[in-house]
Amino acid sequence: MQTAINPATGQVISHHPTLSDEQMMLCIERAQHAYTEWSTMSYAERGAIMHKVAAALRESKATLGQTMTDEMGKTVKEAGPEVEKAAWCAEHYADTAAQYLKDEDISSDASRSFVHYQPLGVTLGVLPWNAPLWVTFRYLAPALMAGNTCVMKHDPHVPECALGIIAAFEKAGAPADIVVNLPVTNGQVAQAIRHPAIKAVSFTGSAKAGATVAALAAAEVKPSVLELGGSDPFIVLADADLDHAADVAVLSRVINVGQSCIAAKRILIEAPIYDDFVARLLSRLKALNVGDPNNAETDVGPIARADLRDNLHRQVTTTIAQGAKCLLGGEMPEGEGFYYPVTLLADVTSEMCAMQQEVFGPVMSVSAVRDAKHAIEVANASAYGLGGGVWTQSAALAIEMAQALEVGQVAINGIVKTDPRLPSGGVKQSGYGRELGEHGIKAFVNAKQIWIK
Repeated sequence: MQTAINPATGQVISHHPTLSDEQMMLCIERAQHAYTEWSTMSYAERGAIMHKVAAALRESKATLGQTMTDEMGKTVKEAGPEVEKAAWCAEHYADTAAQYLKDEDISSDASRSFVHYQPLGVTLGVLPWNAPLWVTFRYLAPALMAGNTCVMKHDPHVPECALGIIAAFEKAGAPADIVVNLPVTNGQVAQAIRHPAIKAVSFTGSAKAGATVAALAAAEVKPSVLELGGSDPFIVLADADLDHAADVAVLSRVINVGQSCIAAKRILIEAPIYDDFVARLLSRLKALNVGDPNNAETDVGPIARADLRDNLHRQVTTTIAQGAKCLLGGEMPEGEGFYYPVTLLADVTSEMCAMQQEVFGPVMSVSAVRDAKHAIEVANASAYGLGGGVWTQSAALAIEMAQALEVGQVAINGIVKTDPRLPSGGVKQSGYGRELGEHGIKAFVNAKQIWIK
């Protein structure tokens, strides 16, 4: 049974039955049956359907947004834009798939040699709760436009979000079963991966779970794309625009209540401006409104689950015990719901808990660094390598630092974000492979070489 709990109140919203193993296998076979026709359709035909899906998402934006707010606590001012972003992703691939996957001529000893891109078959997406619409569509849109069909195993805490996504395809008049919902337990994922019809796996979630999924897929000789956790460094040098940097650091840290893999989590500040910049951060963090996610004025809603909040508080208290200074927050609140205060931890060194682990919540950790070289050393001294930010007015130095960071994407004087036009993904414990952009759609195709004498 899947149980949805409202994190703002702690009350149960709904119960949904899970599939038996036999039912799960039948669902996968439905996607396999749909693949036969879907894979033969032209890009234009598939694109027309995806545009209708995008329109259906927008028409249901209020309902889908409210479902996210109810099931995982996303604030209303972030929920609607997430639906819009999912629709944008569907439209982007509808419009660009043919160009991304056009035949690629390569010179050789043949009269003509080229690469022809073809779909793989049925793909499995194992999806998280923190961005229920956006993360799903960055998997679905490219996979579908490439000609694959998709089995969607969504997080068990957002079952209504999963049903809302299926409803959008139905409303758009999409062919039956090109996307099949798979409400199963996490323990059933292994069997799903082993199903002969499943040809590839996309996983977004924790590094620990991702390692398990990767091992299972590898054992079946099936490709996988993993977008795992992150502990993104946010480097601020002395010549940076400090007000702009402080604004973006705070936004990046608390967006989605800090429950974002690509959020700025380790703020590394050049020593001469450390006290000044920490003061700017503190004033901005104090001004944030924590409260009911249904209130349009709320900046920070509840943590998605009680166990996640408990772990977050453990990380905070451990880091303080290790010597960090708590300048704001840090205390477990009383009352209903899974709220946690906006927290600022200062003088956090590399060996402390908040720097070593991924911190999923509105907790900012700041540390002083001597210079740009030291900042890179500290930034790279992490098991994670998802994204990173660099703030300086020196373009040459910024690019040099961006190239030195051991991460999958870097924003210079801006916020690290995902964009349908650009590849996104990580290295080290943050995963492998890329989603979005041309790289994302090519993750689940057969790049077939054709040689003609």
